[in-house]
Amino acid sequence: MKIEDAQLAVDNWIKDHGVRYFNELTNMAQLTEEVGEVARIIARRYGEQSEKESDKEKDLGEELADVLFVVLCLANQTGIDLQQAFDRKLEMKAKRDHDRHQNNKKLK
Repeated sequence: MKIEDAQLAVDNWIKDHGVRYFNELTNMAQLTEEVGEVARIIARRYGEQSEKESDKEKDLGEELADVLFVVLCLANQTGIDLQQAFDRKLEMKAKRDHDRHQNNKKLK
């Protein structure tokens, strides 16, 4: 699915199942909460923190999808074509960072 299709799918979901978009500040707070849930899983599963028994059932993919959903909501409600923005960002990073990491000994 292209990003533009995902934005449309989220917009349709909001129209079919939601009353309306939460306001931008509420969605920003929700995004922060969802990113925190991703951070918790990463820190405990892949980092040095001990993973609690109750965290072992958490699905990282599901939490990342929650982050993506809220990002798509924010893009929709602020009029951002995320496909276009992402394509521009990828092109800019390709030019700027073309060989930036090639000699980074930490990545070898």
